[in-house]
Amino acid sequence: MSRPWEADPATRFKRRLGKSPQELGNTTGTPDCPDIWELDNGDIAVIGRDLTESLGKNLPGGVSIGSDERLVVIPRNMLIAAKPDIPSV
Repeated sequence: MSRPWEADPATRFKRRLGKSPQELGNTTGTPDCPDIWELDNGDIAVIGRDLTESLGKNLPGGVSIGSDERLVVIPRNMLIAAKPDIPSV
């Protein structure tokens, strides 16, 4: 059975949502993660720390991680900075 949504591997990065990791003080002078991007197809890409192994063991009821998915963590200040760039609909 196919899933209702699939990530499109052919889409491209459109624009950063919020501020860069450097602006927020979440990285060194190099452009390392974390980051949040809108893709050309409207989907969102999140770059962060993969904590699937550690946090995935304690998921709330009704939450699961597919075999092709990862639980990624980003700093709180990064999501707050992206809020003005995220459409309400």
